[in-house]
Amino acid sequence: MTSFSDREKSFEKKFEKDQELQFKVTARRNKLLGLWAAGEMGKSGADAEAYAKEVVLADFEKPGDSDVIEKLVKDFAAAGKPTGEHAIRKQSERLAEEAKKQLMTETH
Repeated sequence: MTSFSDREKSFEKKFEKDQELQFKVTARRNKLLGLWAAGEMGKSGADAEAYAKEVVLADFEKPGDSDVIEKLVKDFAAAGKPTGEHAIRKQSERLAEEAKKQLMTETH
């Protein structure tokens, strides 16, 4: 009976660790996405960092990525640089891979 209990605890710990990693990857990706968008809108330095933080925080409004995508589409349009949702999602996918690589090298 204890081996089943130990195995169950092991699976729970792995699941917890995987969820934590996914959260970190998503937050890092959103920061990178915000920095990319800031650069596209002509922001740099502290302004770019502040904007990236806004993008990270926007992700907590609704489940999924739609809140971040909506913010970026709206902000690009307001900056006079209309960018479609598809282009932003493609960049998001590229940056998710980069975020994961960064986190994996930091933890090993």
